[in-house]
Amino acid sequence: MTSDRPGDAVDAILAQWARERPDLDCSPMGPLGRLGRCAVLVRERLDAVFAAYDLQRGEFDVLATLRRAGPPHCLAPTALFSSLMVTSGTMTHRLKRLETRGLVERVADPADARSLLVRLTPAGLTLIDAAVTDHVANEHRILGGLDADQRAALDAALAALLRTLEAAAAD
Repeated sequence: MTSDRPGDAVDAILAQWARERPDLDCSPMGPLGRLGRCAVLVRERLDAVFAAYDLQRGEFDVLATLRRAGPPHCLAPTALFSSLMVTSGTMTHRLKRLETRGLVERVADPADARSLLVRLTPAGLTLIDAAVTDHVANEHRILGGLDADQRAALDAALAALLRTLEAAAAD
């Protein structure tokens, strides 16, 4: 633990490892442990907003992806599951639930009569516009304890880590 910040649960774990295995450099456990714990806590706070709209995270992602596509808020199912990095089976399940709720519909592809596109319905557009407004406000609250410089430094560090992990995954 450094003297410029209060300790946390990860510091306690690091102290235990330092005591029990002083031969190991456990320093990576600090940032990775904190990143994992932050991910759990952030996910809980994000999911609470999605639940207020009777959405699961994956369903929010589908609606948000269609919304970001711009008018007519319509994409091929393969573009959706590729963009969201999920399997076609997972996408089918999400789309069925959203279709049942009247938030998306499948429409004929004007470029290929054999294919269907997924499109936001007016109800889906209204719902995602409200949900994304609350979602962004929630994200601001989540990061509210950090000043602008801290947010920028965190974003830069996470971007660097992501590039490193993506490069390793591509190898």
